[in-house]
Amino acid sequence: MLDIKMIRQNPDWTKDKLSSRGVTAEEIDHLLDLDKNRRELLVQSETLKEKRNKVSQGIATKKRNKENADEEIAAMKQVGSDIKEIDKNLEDTADKMNYILVRLPNIPDDSVPVGPDESYNTEVRKWGDIPEYNFTPKHHWEIGEDLGILDFDQAAKVSGSRFVYYIGLGARLERAVYNFMLDQHQEEGYTEMITPYLVNNQAMFGTSQFPKFTEDVYTVMVDENPLTLIPTAEVPLTNYFAGKILDGAKLPEKVTALSPSFRSEAGSAGRDTRGLIRMHQFNKVEMVKIAKPEQSFDELEKMTADAENILKKLNLPYHVIVLSSGDASFSSTKTYDLETWLPGQGKYREISSCSNCLDFQARRAQIRYRDESGKTKLAHTLNGSGLAVGRCVASILENYQNEDGSVTIPDILVPYMGGVTKITKENAK
Repeated sequence: MLDIKMIRQNPDWTKDKLSSRGVTAEEIDHLLDLDKNRRELLVQSETLKEKRNKVSQGIATKKRNKENADEEIAAMKQVGSDIKEIDKNLEDTADKMNYILVRLPNIPDDSVPVGPDESYNTEVRKWGDIPEYNFTPKHHWEIGEDLGILDFDQAAKVSGSRFVYYIGLGARLERAVYNFMLDQHQEEGYTEMITPYLVNNQAMFGTSQFPKFTEDVYTVMVDENPLTLIPTAEVPLTNYFAGKILDGAKLPEKVTALSPSFRSEAGSAGRDTRGLIRMHQFNKVEMVKIAKPEQSFDELEKMTADAENILKKLNLPYHVIVLSSGDASFSSTKTYDLETWLPGQGKYREISSCSNCLDFQARRAQIRYRDESGKTKLAHTLNGSGLAVGRCVASILENYQNEDGSVTIPDILVPYMGGVTKITKENAK
């Protein structure tokens, strides 16, 4: 959530920066009008309350002196009524302000390309060679179904579209991938966690999924309380620090977790209807950092490098792009996407997003730290996929496919596969 004081002090700058994210100048003007009205009402309320306190003291004095205070008492009844009306207006105005504030996206960083959509994204770098084949490469779902390690049809009968069964060495490959990722992130200094997979509304608000994206999640009732199946481990990992005051000398905090992610994929009808790219349920290894403001952009570069390291060790070609102001996530000031090459589709597809949210989430979740002078400040939060496991499996199946339909296992994963170096129809199950 943005700081209303910052908006008040920099109205034109705020309008200019947020215009690239679809926010109109009129919306900011309306917010500032409400803010002005709220502050005026606050002054009126405090002035009347101060007057009431003074007159009440005078009434008490008169009563002690057995003097008549009827006039003052009548006046105070009117003052009390006026205060009640002003405070009600104050509450209504604050609610209207908050409604707008919690729906305003983060300010894009100056280094972010300005544009309304993904066509304005900018490539930062590429890594790896695009593989060449003497046969027509298949899509990962064709490879997986032919080998008998992925079953989308039975999953559709059991759960519906956008679900899958991993079978035999397909399940082993998925497990190998996320165990490898977790081991790598531990070596890079992240503390591994196992988090709750159901979170309350405040947790979803703290990481900015609520109230804007309530249609994108699955919510269940537990003991008459609504709990949401997490769309990413970012939610419980970041909220682990909610309401805490951290030791600034120990920042950045670095945590990682494997979790299932649940997404309704609202608005994605017709997109990626086959395969592992856009699922209602998928595994993801998440990285989260809590940093001091002066650290956060350096930590974003390091986090992105940590995600890239996974792809490099798997020898999967990829490129890094910086997202435009209109394509970045709601809470992000700057986002790098990693996209891995999928030969079956003949293009790069997203496998990780690494974002710096500045104090946008920390203000909502009250994640703070104490600096060397003892002053309490809002921290900066960062999150990144390290990586989306199913998409990584898809990339391995496509980039390591062989003409006979088998799939070679990347060298780094062979120990995690119990020594299996190739998936074939004969050994798949």
